[in-house]
Amino acid sequence: MGCMAQSTLYGKITDKQSKPISDVKVSVANTKIATSSNEKGDYALTIPSDTTVTIEFSHVSFGIRLKSVHLSKGDKAKSDISIEAVKSLDTVVIEDKVTRSNFIQTIPTKDIYVQQGASGDFNVILFTQLGVQQSNELSSAYSVRGGNFDENLVYVNDIEVYRPFLIHSGQQEGLSFVNSDMVAAINFSSGGFEARYGDKMSSVLDIRYKKPRTFSGSASAGLLGSAVHLEGASNDKRFTYLVGIREKSNSYLLKSLDTKGEYNPLFYDMQSYLTYNINDEWEFDFLSNIAKNKYRLIPQTRKSTFGTVNQALQMNVYFDGQEVDDYQTLMGAFSSIYRPYGKDLTLKFIASAFNTRENETFDILGQYYLNELETDFAKDDFGKSTYNIGTGGFLNHARNYLNATVYNFEHKGNKHITPPPSKRNIAREIWWGIKYQREIIHDKLSEWAMVDSAGYSLPHAADSTGYTNPADQPYQYLEMNELTKSRNDLSSNRFSGYVQHAFSWDAKDTSEFTFTAGVRANYWDINQQLLITPRATLSYKPRWKHDVLFKASSGYYYQPPFYREMRDFNGVVHRDVKAQRSIHYVLGQDINFKSWGRPFKFITEVYYKHLDNLIPYEVDNVRIRYLAENNAKGYTTGIDMKMNGEFVKGIDSWFSLSVMKTMYDITDDHYYIYLNSYGDTIVRGYSSNNKAVDSIRVNPGSIPRPTDQRVTFSLFFQDYLPNLPRCKMHMNLLFGTGLPFGPPTHELYKNVLRMPPYRRVDIGFSYEIVKQKPLPSLPIGEEQSVQAPPNGRGWGWASIWFSLEVNNLLGVNNTVSYFWVRDVTGRQYAVPNYLSARLLNARIMVRF
Repeated sequence: MGCMAQSTLYGKITDKQSKPISDVKVSVANTKIATSSNEKGDYALTIPSDTTVTIEFSHVSFGIRLKSVHLSKGDKAKSDISIEAVKSLDTVVIEDKVTRSNFIQTIPTKDIYVQQGASGDFNVILFTQLGVQQSNELSSAYSVRGGNFDENLVYVNDIEVYRPFLIHSGQQEGLSFVNSDMVAAINFSSGGFEARYGDKMSSVLDIRYKKPRTFSGSASAGLLGSAVHLEGASNDKRFTYLVGIREKSNSYLLKSLDTKGEYNPLFYDMQSYLTYNINDEWEFDFLSNIAKNKYRLIPQTRKSTFGTVNQALQMNVYFDGQEVDDYQTLMGAFSSIYRPYGKDLTLKFIASAFNTRENETFDILGQYYLNELETDFAKDDFGKSTYNIGTGGFLNHARNYLNATVYNFEHKGNKHITPPPSKRNIAREIWWGIKYQREIIHDKLSEWAMVDSAGYSLPHAADSTGYTNPADQPYQYLEMNELTKSRNDLSSNRFSGYVQHAFSWDAKDTSEFTFTAGVRANYWDINQQLLITPRATLSYKPRWKHDVLFKASSGYYYQPPFYREMRDFNGVVHRDVKAQRSIHYVLGQDINFKSWGRPFKFITEVYYKHLDNLIPYEVDNVRIRYLAENNAKGYTTGIDMKMNGEFVKGIDSWFSLSVMKTMYDITDDHYYIYLNSYGDTIVRGYSSNNKAVDSIRVNPGSIPRPTDQRVTFSLFFQDYLPNLPRCKMHMNLLFGTGLPFGPPTHELYKNVLRMPPYRRVDIGFSYEIVKQKPLPSLPIGEEQSVQAPPNGRGWGWASIWFSLEVNNLLGVNNTVSYFWVRDVTGRQYAVPNYLSARLLNARIMVRF
């Protein structure tokens, strides 16, 4: 340091359990002055005197703490620091006791860049996780253990993220909120989660964005979209910025669908996350998002072939008209965080606002021809149309407009209670929070569908045949096949809060116990319902040769209705709808072990969920429509298993297997079977005698819920060439048995048919064209003089990757929903709406 006046800063570095941490780097920000802690956590650092400097404490497995210090010449000052374990890093996954002892999976962030899929969305990484079901690669929506898309909580830096309201199909979806380039840590729970998380029945996804230390960034471009992001910090590390811009245009993907036409989708967004530490105790954060999704379709023709070997059918549709959808989302959240020095206390105050404007407009006229195909291989016209069995047309119209605004004001905190020296084997931590939410929704629906079959509008009213006097003829109304017209304005207030206590006891020689218990409260002034929801988790870790953890969880999970659950098929809002309830019972085991000298983890969870006060619904593609009545009860039960580890040395792979059954019973959903004079059941389009002389009442009882996918299997596998590790391969495999469906009559007891299984394999190959130089290794335990990188950019300018992906490698025609048509006898046919075909995607990515 030459002749510069010097002082000494020393102390001890510990974790939240007061255990010493070795190998923590202690440095003066933006200089080459550094040292590290020893095995007892002690450190000593010589720093410049008579000036304010920022000291940075950092470790590969722990969070970063900053401290401002001003010492006079020759002074010695003691500063003990406590730092927290982090959940995920780019190269290694670290699990603290609290995370592992609860039903939370920590997902490595490095795999986000590999798993892109057809949608190119962040959520692709979730589709292979424990208990997750996904059967539509065009959508980012997912189900967990029998729940629907609306039953999942998503947080980004403690800010709840909302799904769009008016989306009908996956191809209308734009970019999901989470920007992969900005993610630092991912935690996911499939059920049995803690009270500090919110009021939904199925799952929670907890995302943390980065707080960068140096300048870096990335840029990527491909056939399905592009993205760029920048991150950095000020010289004193007190101000950090993280900015990401994404663009997605999946017209290339949509051209592989059965419906041909002009697809002009354009989705883009910009996000920023800014943090500023004004001193060692106060931090201010700002998270913002601006998203614009525009979807335009001018359909022209559609050709769909379906049926069986004995009866092959083909439907040809010719279109006129267009669809124009516009979705705009704005979100801003300001947080202030107070961490009083030496108190092991964190207090956070959040104010956020969310606004979405959604416009859905279309006028689509279609004329269809249903033909039967020749199935005899010996004939020359095999596979060609033999005769026409039905013709018809339809006109779909919509002018739907929605404006929703949500304001939130929230306080949350946590306190680590340091045990006395005589009880160092006991650790306690408390979380608490209180939240006020204001919702303002304006919704205007005008949607109808007119169906024509063989020249007759359906449903067909009684005509004037046989009338000789025109005055005796009743007035004829034009009846639509579907009609929704409504205008709703809803303003409401929600109040919620929670308290949670975690208690950990280490018996050292025998076992470890962790018990987490908490309770939530929620009140909504629309239905005036007060909800109290207790939840608890117990884990036991014996001192065995292998690292094994057993855990159990149970609790109440109420889901108060949001606007979508309150609106029925006719657009009418039911203000008396109550919260749905799910009682979770979960047992699990978590085993860490080594095989072939490499780390692995095996997780098994068995669960049962008792469901009541359910609001029945139907799913068409990604659109959920509710009955807006709490008139069903049911259950979900199953087992999930996941194995992950280094099947290939140095890189992670995993597979998951789930077996699940979910049923529900809707009250008053009976129907009648009508019998003719022969005693036969009358079936329209099949029976020759359609005159009813008797009827039988049928109570369906329990039927499958729309998400009843009995078996799912997923695989994510990575490999590389041994002699050329810069050339890598990754493969995504998804399998799920068929989901229930039924005719479009809104009579849910008929939804007992099954779609074909969902089968999809995506494979990708990537090559690192330019390899970024690694950081130099630094000796531990002594002061270091390592030249800082120029401009804070890191050693080496950039890494450049090129990847080639084959989506839907096997070319399977997966079904997402059905289009129903009639033949001349009135018989209905379910024409499958297929998802994307085999597709090649190229992408280049630069990281610097």
